Amino acid sequence: MSSLRAPQGKLNSLRVRLILSALLLILLLLPTIGFALNNAFKQQVMTNVREQLSAYLYSVLAVTEMEEGRLYMPEALLENQFNVIGSGLYAVIDSTSDRQGDAASDIELLWSSNSFLGLNLTSPLPHPKVGRSEFGELVLEQQPHLIYSFSVRFAPAEAQSQSAPITVHIIKDLDGVTQQLSAFSQHLWSWLFVLMLVLLAIQFAWLAWTLKPLARFRQELGQVQRGEAEELSGHYPNELQAVAKQLNTLLSTEQRQRSRYRNALSDLAHSLKTPLAVIQSQKDLSPTSLEQVGQINRTIGHQLKRAQSAAGHAWHLGTKISLVSDKLLRTLVKIHPGIQLVYGKPPEEQHIFYGDQSDLTEMLGNLLDNACKAASSRVELSIESHQGKLTISVEDDGAGISPEQRQTILERGKRADTYEKGHGIGLAIVRDLVDSYQGALHISQGKILGGARFELIFDQQFAR
Repeated sequence: MSSLRAPQGKLNSLRVRLILSALLLILLLLPTIGFALNNAFKQQVMTNVREQLSAYLYSVLAVTEMEEGRLYMPEALLENQFNVIGSGLYAVIDSTSDRQGDAASDIELLWSSNSFLGLNLTSPLPHPKVGRSEFGELVLEQQPHLIYSFSVRFAPAEAQSQSAPITVHIIKDLDGVTQQLSAFSQHLWSWLFVLMLVLLAIQFAWLAWTLKPLARFRQELGQVQRGEAEELSGHYPNELQAVAKQLNTLLSTEQRQRSRYRNALSDLAHSLKTPLAVIQSQKDLSPTSLEQVGQINRTIGHQLKRAQSAAGHAWHLGTKISLVSDKLLRTLVKIHPGIQLVYGKPPEEQHIFYGDQSDLTEMLGNLLDNACKAASSRVELSIESHQGKLTISVEDDGAGISPEQRQTILERGKRADTYEKGHGIGLAIVRDLVDSYQGALHISQGKILGGARFELIFDQQFAR
């Protein structure tokens, strides 16, 4: 039975593992795609802005004239944003002249567009080499701006070494670019979130469809375990069909072998009991011989019942406890009319003993019969199931069992037919059957009735 027990923990579920794998893939893949798209869009926007500022710069440079070291610019530029104060698009021209004997340079502001009126430069402007451009960011009036700068020298070839270069700067407010990037990012993540939900829905639907044969396999296996079916009858995918076929073959073979085994044991019992009955009928036997023959007869019955137990092969023999317990209570009340035999906690519909019905009847019958013999007036039977543990307890209001006797009863190999009234050889049968099902037998003093309390505990988690 222990080999059939399912490992504990949610991660041992294929469904949970597949769901976690899908979630991990979606939660990693979609955000990565989102960041990549967002970064690519930002780079594309910056490239477009740079080309736009470059076009503005060349339009300004086209109307720039230098005569005898003096700069001449028109009153208004073709791009109207340069003519509107505070429009967010500015043009500035300055020059850099080296002082003799000093590595430092003097920067002279030569011209600025009308849109630049009222603004003050607090950060130094870039000055690339002549014929080179530079694109970057600039803080202007405590606000971030983009700047595109280009240096040029207006002078004849023979006088270029004496003339200072000028740098044209095109400055653009970053608010528009930021809004554009923010809008794209918002739309991107919104659609990615919708896509994530759609993918999750598709994933769950796909998992439900994929794992449906496993769910049906588990359902039919549960029916076999509860004794509601003798074999798996469903049609499964190729990967499961072979398992179902082999399992059905195993169930059929085991049932036939168990039937032949029990028939053989029954024949053996009859063949032994008949000679023993003949011996017991002899009138010249001494009392000692009769006692020994009786002991042989009880031992044969005990060992045959033990050998006939289906424990270890009964995972598919589900028995409803109420069917057995109700029948035993009705029968024992007639045998012990002076005893009130009732349920302390009655069995529920889902309480199943995963074993042979005759084994459960043998264990419950012996415990209840012994309790009725030892009780003064009342015996209670309680059935509980909690966290995969099935607990069956029988309690009486008799004198109880001393701690020394409890230990003796639980020791393997000890005879159980020499105890006080109500605790005969049936306890040995119960003890052996419980051990064969890898269960536990506990004996204590009852808290409700005050007499002996026998408790059987079976692990039922393997049958989930």
